[in-house]
Amino acid sequence: MGNLEVNVLRQVFKGKKVLVTGDTGFKGSWLCLWLHELGAEVLGFALPPVNSDDHFNLLGLRSMIRHVDGDISDLAKVRRAVDDFKPEILFHLAAQAIVRVSYQDPKTTFDTNVGGTVNVLEAVRHCGSLKAIVDITSDKCYFNNEWLWGYRESDTLGGHDPYSASKAAAELVVAAYRDSFFQARRNIGVASARAGNVIGGGDWAKDRIIPDCIRSLKGQAPIVIRNPQSTRPWQHVLEPLSGYLTLAVRLLEDPVKFAGAYNFGPAAGSIRTVKDVVDGVVAAWGSGSINVCPEPNAPHEAGLLHLNCDKAYQVLGWSSRWDADQTIRETVAWYKEMLNGRAVLSLSREQINRYMGA
Repeated sequence: MGNLEVNVLRQVFKGKKVLVTGDTGFKGSWLCLWLHELGAEVLGFALPPVNSDDHFNLLGLRSMIRHVDGDISDLAKVRRAVDDFKPEILFHLAAQAIVRVSYQDPKTTFDTNVGGTVNVLEAVRHCGSLKAIVDITSDKCYFNNEWLWGYRESDTLGGHDPYSASKAAAELVVAAYRDSFFQARRNIGVASARAGNVIGGGDWAKDRIIPDCIRSLKGQAPIVIRNPQSTRPWQHVLEPLSGYLTLAVRLLEDPVKFAGAYNFGPAAGSIRTVKDVVDGVVAAWGSGSINVCPEPNAPHEAGLLHLNCDKAYQVLGWSSRWDADQTIRETVAWYKEMLNGRAVLSLSREQINRYMGA
């Protein structure tokens, strides 16, 4: 697959016991399908999916992996799942992931993203089978100065809104657990992953650009955008997931050398404005219109945010594969085929295989 060959991934993950928190979410469901395709034994732990058309449900993922309905705020339940399953690899993705929701419900955002991270790490702290922990936070964990250049892993953490602040705090939690409890166990590697804005098939969340576009296009309504000039490092969902898989492989190879924080984002040419992305969606769909409707009293959202991913490239050997144009084409094609009746399992499998070059 350019970063790690397909056969290497299969060799590493085949038969491995992998715990994924947040498996009912957008990224988590894609990751679990990919791990299943690689031959891993997967346990997912998450709240039940909200909608019947969530990717988790459309895949039939509950029948393909083991799954426990649970809240990461419930330490006892997380601990039981860990003790029963005895994972070798942990991917922690469960989170409250929407900036605007964090303004509406800051307490749940902090309880989930900070307290939940503590609970997950506490649950695995004495797990003797565990060899690698990959904790997923966000590119929004950085204190955003709206710089033109990309943030590096050594830059200052922080956040204006509750979501960003919760992700910065989660990074501090991961670092504290790594230094306080896991560093002495030199056979376990702990890392965090900070990804840019992710798009792809199967995302139906509110207040995210692609789901909003698809709902409008499906209903033949204009696409309404609030902040057309906001700039983000857009990438297909499979891009950061390939980074997480690569990071886990490296942690298994050398838990000490590859521990730490890593950015996973697109090449500079794929950093686009919201308007650019929506124009691309309309072009790929073949029709549609756009209304720019700024909200004068809207909660604060970053206008400019870039990542520097040199560390992932130089240390892990990871780089992105799909540019922004292909990312948008692949995403829109997924939704069009799904809405035309294509089976989601075969559609998503096909996209993973195409990404891997299999």
